[in-house]
Amino acid sequence: MKTLHQTLTIICILLLILNLTACNSKKQMNENEVLANTDRLYSTLSAEKGMNTAFLAMFDPAGVLLRKNHPPVEGFEAIRTLLLSENDSTFTLTWEPVLAKVAASGEMGYTYGTYKLFDKATDSLMGDGTYATIWQKNSKDEWKAMLDTGNAGLK
Repeated sequence: MKTLHQTLTIICILLLILNLTACNSKKQMNENEVLANTDRLYSTLSAEKGMNTAFLAMFDPAGVLLRKNHPPVEGFEAIRTLLLSENDSTFTLTWEPVLAKVAASGEMGYTYGTYKLFDKATDSLMGDGTYATIWQKNSKDEWKAMLDTGNAGLK
Protein backbone atom coordinates (compact mmCIF):
# COMPACT_ATOMS: atom_id res chain seq x y z
CA MET A 1 0.00 0.00 0.00
CA LYS A 2 2.82 2.35 0.89
CA THR A 3 4.53 1.70 -2.47
CA LEU A 4 1.30 2.37 -4.37
CA HIS A 5 0.85 5.64 -2.48
CA GLN A 6 4.45 6.70 -3.26
CA THR A 7 4.02 5.75 -6.91
CA LEU A 8 0.79 7.75 -7.18
CA THR A 9 2.45 10.72 -5.48
CA ILE A 10 5.36 10.63 -7.92
CA ILE A 11 2.97 10.36 -10.88
CA CYS A 12 0.96 13.34 -9.59
CA ILE A 13 4.12 15.41 -9.17
CA LEU A 14 5.29 14.52 -12.70
CA LEU A 15 1.89 15.42 -14.16
CA LEU A 16 1.95 18.74 -12.31
CA ILE A 17 5.43 19.51 -13.67
CA LEU A 18 4.35 18.60 -17.21
CA ASN A 19 1.26 20.79 -16.89
CA LEU A 20 3.27 23.77 -15.62
CA THR A 21 5.82 23.34 -18.40
CA ALA A 22 3.06 23.24 -21.01
CA CYS A 23 1.48 26.40 -19.56
CA ASN A 24 4.81 28.25 -19.63
CA SER A 25 5.40 27.08 -23.19
CA LYS A 26 1.94 28.32 -24.25
CA LYS A 27 2.52 31.64 -22.49
CA GLN A 28 5.87 32.04 -24.25
CA MET A 29 4.28 31.24 -27.62
CA ASN A 30 1.54 33.81 -26.92
CA GLU A 31 4.10 36.47 -25.98
CA ASN A 32 6.02 35.78 -29.18
CA GLU A 33 2.81 36.27 -31.18
CA VAL A 34 1.99 39.49 -29.30
CA LEU A 35 5.41 40.85 -30.22
CA ALA A 36 5.02 39.78 -33.87
CA ASN A 37 1.63 41.49 -33.98
CA THR A 38 3.11 44.63 -32.44
CA ASP A 39 5.72 44.67 -35.20
CA ARG A 40 2.97 44.21 -37.81
CA LEU A 41 0.94 47.02 -36.24
CA TYR A 42 3.77 49.48 -36.83
CA SER A 43 4.12 48.26 -40.42
CA THR A 44 0.41 48.93 -40.95
CA LEU A 45 0.85 52.39 -39.40
CA SER A 46 3.75 53.00 -41.79
CA ALA A 47 1.58 52.04 -44.78
CA GLU A 48 -1.27 54.26 -43.61
CA LYS A 49 0.48 57.31 -42.11
CA GLY A 50 4.07 57.09 -43.31
CA MET A 51 7.34 55.63 -42.13
CA ASN A 52 8.21 58.65 -39.97
CA THR A 53 4.94 58.42 -38.02
CA ALA A 54 5.38 54.68 -37.50
CA PHE A 55 9.00 54.93 -36.38
CA LEU A 56 8.25 57.80 -33.99
CA ALA A 57 5.43 55.77 -32.46
CA MET A 58 7.46 52.58 -32.08
CA PHE A 59 10.73 53.86 -30.57
CA ASP A 60 11.51 53.95 -26.87
CA PRO A 61 12.99 57.24 -25.58
CA ALA A 62 16.37 55.46 -25.27
CA GLY A 63 16.08 53.75 -28.68
CA VAL A 64 18.82 53.56 -31.28
CA LEU A 65 18.38 53.60 -35.06
CA LEU A 66 21.14 52.13 -37.22
CA ARG A 67 21.30 53.40 -40.79
CA LYS A 68 23.64 52.71 -43.71
CA ASN A 69 26.47 55.26 -44.02
CA HIS A 70 25.38 56.99 -40.82
CA PRO A 71 26.57 56.79 -37.21
CA PRO A 72 24.08 55.30 -34.75
CA VAL A 73 21.21 57.66 -34.03
CA GLU A 74 20.79 57.51 -30.26
CA GLY A 75 17.70 58.60 -28.36
CA PHE A 76 14.21 59.57 -29.36
CA GLU A 77 14.96 63.26 -30.00
CA ALA A 78 17.88 62.45 -32.32
CA ILE A 79 15.74 59.87 -34.15
CA ARG A 80 12.89 62.39 -34.40
CA THR A 81 15.20 65.09 -35.76
CA LEU A 82 16.62 62.74 -38.39
CA LEU A 83 13.27 61.36 -39.49
CA LEU A 84 11.56 64.72 -39.72
CA SER A 85 14.42 66.04 -41.86
CA GLU A 86 13.57 63.38 -44.45
CA ASN A 87 10.46 63.42 -46.63
CA ASP A 88 8.58 60.11 -46.47
CA SER A 89 5.64 61.19 -48.63
CA THR A 90 6.92 59.69 -51.90
CA PHE A 91 7.30 56.10 -50.74
CA THR A 92 5.61 53.44 -48.62
CA LEU A 93 7.65 51.19 -46.34
CA THR A 94 6.11 47.96 -45.03
CA TRP A 95 7.61 44.96 -43.32
CA GLU A 96 6.68 41.49 -42.13
CA PRO A 97 8.31 39.69 -39.24
CA VAL A 98 9.63 36.20 -39.97
CA LEU A 99 10.34 35.49 -36.31
CA ALA A 100 9.48 37.10 -32.99
CA LYS A 101 11.14 35.81 -29.85
CA VAL A 102 10.52 37.03 -26.31
CA ALA A 103 12.94 36.37 -23.45
CA ALA A 104 11.73 34.10 -20.65
CA SER A 105 11.49 37.17 -18.40
CA GLY A 106 8.92 38.65 -20.80
CA GLU A 107 10.66 42.05 -20.73
CA MET A 108 12.72 41.97 -23.91
CA GLY A 109 12.46 40.40 -27.32
CA TYR A 110 13.45 40.71 -30.93
CA THR A 111 11.91 40.44 -34.36
CA TYR A 112 13.45 40.03 -37.74
CA GLY A 113 11.97 39.79 -41.17
CA THR A 114 11.75 41.39 -44.58
CA TYR A 115 10.72 44.82 -45.77
CA LYS A 116 9.51 46.35 -49.03
CA LEU A 117 9.77 49.91 -50.22
CA PHE A 118 7.24 51.07 -52.84
CA ASP A 119 7.13 54.24 -54.95
CA LYS A 120 3.76 55.89 -54.19
CA ALA A 121 3.40 57.46 -57.64
CA THR A 122 3.87 54.23 -59.59
CA ASP A 123 3.22 51.62 -56.87
CA SER A 124 6.38 49.90 -58.08
CA LEU A 125 8.92 48.17 -55.87
CA MET A 126 11.85 50.49 -55.18
CA GLY A 127 13.72 48.15 -52.89
CA ASP A 128 13.55 45.37 -50.36
CA GLY A 129 15.68 43.87 -47.67
CA THR A 130 15.87 42.45 -44.18
CA TYR A 131 15.53 44.08 -40.78
CA ALA A 132 16.00 43.32 -37.11
CA THR A 133 14.44 45.11 -34.15
CA ILE A 134 15.17 44.64 -30.45
CA TRP A 135 12.15 45.41 -28.28
CA GLN A 136 11.61 46.16 -24.60
CA LYS A 137 8.38 46.42 -22.62
CA ASN A 138 7.91 49.81 -21.01
CA SER A 139 6.16 50.64 -17.73
CA LYS A 140 2.79 50.69 -19.57
CA ASP A 141 3.37 47.08 -20.73
CA GLU A 142 3.87 48.28 -24.34
CA TRP A 143 6.55 46.92 -26.65
CA LYS A 144 8.89 49.71 -27.80
CA ALA A 145 11.87 49.49 -30.14
CA MET A 146 15.25 49.78 -28.46
CA LEU A 147 17.33 49.12 -31.60
CA ASP A 148 16.33 48.91 -35.24
CA THR A 149 18.41 48.22 -38.32
CA GLY A 150 17.93 47.02 -41.87
CA ASN A 151 19.95 45.71 -44.80
CA ALA A 152 19.03 46.43 -48.41
CA GLY A 153 18.55 43.62 -50.89
CA LEU A 154 17.24 40.10 -50.66
CA LYS A 155 19.37 38.58 -53.41
